[in-house]
Amino acid sequence: MTLRLTWVQPEDLLGHELAQAYQDGRAPEAIAARWHAAGGPEAPPRAGTSPTPASRYLRALAGDLLDELAELPSGLADAEPTDLGQIRAHCPDWPARPGTAPAPTQAHLEAAWLGRAVGCLLGKPVEKLPLEGIRDLARAGGNWPLRTWFTARGVPDDLLRTHPWNRRSAPTSLAENIDGMPEDDDLNYPLLNLLLLQRYGRDFTTADVARLWLDELPAGRTFTAERVAYRNLLTGIEPPHTAHHRNPFREWIGALIRADVHGWTNPGDPAAAAAAAHRDATLTHTANGVYAAMFTAATIAEAATGHGDIHACLRTGLTVVPPASRLAEAIRHAVHLARTTEDFDTVVDALHTTHRAYHWVHALPNTALIAAALTHANGDFSGSICRAVSGGWDTDSNGATAGSVAGLLTGAPAALPDRWTTPLKNRLATSVADFDGIGFDTLAQLTHRLTHQLTHRETRHP
Repeated sequence: MTLRLTWVQPEDLLGHELAQAYQDGRAPEAIAARWHAAGGPEAPPRAGTSPTPASRYLRALAGDLLDELAELPSGLADAEPTDLGQIRAHCPDWPARPGTAPAPTQAHLEAAWLGRAVGCLLGKPVEKLPLEGIRDLARAGGNWPLRTWFTARGVPDDLLRTHPWNRRSAPTSLAENIDGMPEDDDLNYPLLNLLLLQRYGRDFTTADVARLWLDELPAGRTFTAERVAYRNLLTGIEPPHTAHHRNPFREWIGALIRADVHGWTNPGDPAAAAAAAHRDATLTHTANGVYAAMFTAATIAEAATGHGDIHACLRTGLTVVPPASRLAEAIRHAVHLARTTEDFDTVVDALHTTHRAYHWVHALPNTALIAAALTHANGDFSGSICRAVSGGWDTDSNGATAGSVAGLLTGAPAALPDRWTTPLKNRLATSVADFDGIGFDTLAQLTHRLTHQLTHRETRHP
């Protein structure tokens, strides 16, 4: 039996790096021509690896071409820096250091943890499916517009053959199968960031993130940019070069899904939340991949004060994103669509048309969809997660982030409908440290205590 390890084979990375090169303003045509002339394949469209191994020649060529692509200059480098100082220089409305801001209560944080889990679980069975598949499956289950868990009951077999549920997730995430919150990277990373702050404090470094991962994160639980960066660490490459070296996923969604804890623990201080998210994100990501994490952390930091409405929170999030970047443009466009279009399906169709050139895990379309879902639902919890998941692309990650923000804004777990929270049974499965089986109430207690300790013990990072 051949082991086809996903997200690291050079012949699979090359096609993704060519796409990244076109998107970030390089000119890869000559390299692309050499690759295709040699018989090199396109990037796998949805999976992490091509179905058959490449020849030794193609694998070696892919490695060489990846290194050549890395040397090409980018026409967008000036508008889309990764250095934090340069990012701040590009942001005329960078948030000022606040005075005393109200911290989230333990109830707020429990609602946020639950919201993240619920949104993630809602999106798990349809992850990787095309938009039409998500819509057809929900309609067949009598659940469109989406308003509750997906179910296989009543769904015709021929539809399931055309659009099968996510193979790994369906046994634990369809309505008839849910029994607690199953493991997912969208929950593993917030757990890791609790450990990060416990061990290294508010002034943690990117190298500290790397040390923690090597200690506590199983390599097999990483994907896309995180897996490449993990591999780079094991070969002796140090941050921030871990985000650059043969890493075509460096502007995908992975850093965004790690940002929540930085927002929760910096209530009312979006600049500090964004700076923390930046130090975390630059282990694995660059430019728009980093901005997506900063935007999310700043949005959540504003929401964590307990008095911001969703529109004010999203506006705050945009203040830490370079205004001329592709991500800022995508968010502004998505929010405008959501505010001016009554039917959310129409919003989604427009977003899919606008971002059709991007991979389904890329940060641009997914961040835009999260912003549109929260805006269109006016921050309502059920409306936000259902819109985020029904919009496709990285469904579990989008549902998780929308659920975290909207859950936090509700202020208490009792404000979340029972149909969402009861099946979770206050239990989270994970392979991270000693957290397996932990309750969301306990996680909220740990987060609340940590936030209080950090606020009163340490100097905030500028």
